[in-house]
Amino acid sequence: MSTTTIPEGNAQADFYDLHEHEHPEGHSTMLGFWIYLMSDCLIFAILFACYAVLGGNYAAGPGPHDLFELPLIALNTAMLLFSSITYGFAMLAMQRDKVAQMQIWLAITGMFGLAFLSIELYEFSHLIHIGATPQRSAFLSSFFTLVGTHGLHVTFGSIWLVTLMVQVARKGLIQANKRRLMCLSLFWHFLDVIWIGVFTFVYLMGMLR
Repeated sequence: MSTTTIPEGNAQADFYDLHEHEHPEGHSTMLGFWIYLMSDCLIFAILFACYAVLGGNYAAGPGPHDLFELPLIALNTAMLLFSSITYGFAMLAMQRDKVAQMQIWLAITGMFGLAFLSIELYEFSHLIHIGATPQRSAFLSSFFTLVGTHGLHVTFGSIWLVTLMVQVARKGLIQANKRRLMCLSLFWHFLDVIWIGVFTFVYLMGMLR
């Protein structure tokens, strides 16, 4: 905003140039999405803190050694890591305007995401089947809340992914779709980072208790 001084007789008056300045297209969208990611970081930080406090309260019930199957969880982790790699390939194809190639990589990413969710649902159903429900102990309550919240994020991300694939198929790689794909890329990699924290803090450290 600029200030200009003009003479008025023997006095001077200041006035402000109120003309709207140009902003880069999509600037507000990316800024808003970064703010959303920061708020999501706070949510997961709270959930991790709750697990840190409550994760050792088994109420004479089963603990990590009795419940966790590390080979299965390692496979689940690999599914999400591979999905981040394939999404990266999709972004490279997008930069080269190769729509068909990008769609293939996005579809593979979605399949890895569905594989991750399937394994997580199997784990949850198995725990509930053997009586390890969220009501059983504070440990299980905090575990289901933390891991389940991450799973919900992956679910919404997968729905978003399919929606964008449909939009690209209809309208092509217009600038708006590129912005949306970049936002989803940030979201998907963010979930990958959060899961690495879950795998390390909940599963690996839980087995070492």
